[in-house]
Amino acid sequence: MEVKKCETLQEVRDEIDALDDKIVELIGARNSYIKQAARFKNTTEEVKAPERISEIIAKVRHKALTMGMSANLLEEIYTIMIDEMVESEIAEFRNSSVF
Repeated sequence: MEVKKCETLQEVRDEIDALDDKIVELIGARNSYIKQAARFKNTTEEVKAPERISEIIAKVRHKALTMGMSANLLEEIYTIMIDEMVESEIAEFRNSSVF
């Protein structure tokens, strides 16, 4: 992703605000897919999927390093996000399992 060279602090802030809007939209889309995933699982243990979480964290850490970013920062952000999304997926799973 190419980053625009800004000429003023306000321009930097505007670009950050625009990115924040996109980040929130992407997290919302990710959460929607997480909820859909609940339909394909049979137990709450499948929902928790620790192996999958480990894969995601490893991938994110690698991507961060290739971009010259802090892998620890991205791991922490993703761990928080995944923990919260697993909880919403468990709720979705339990709601869809009720007959």
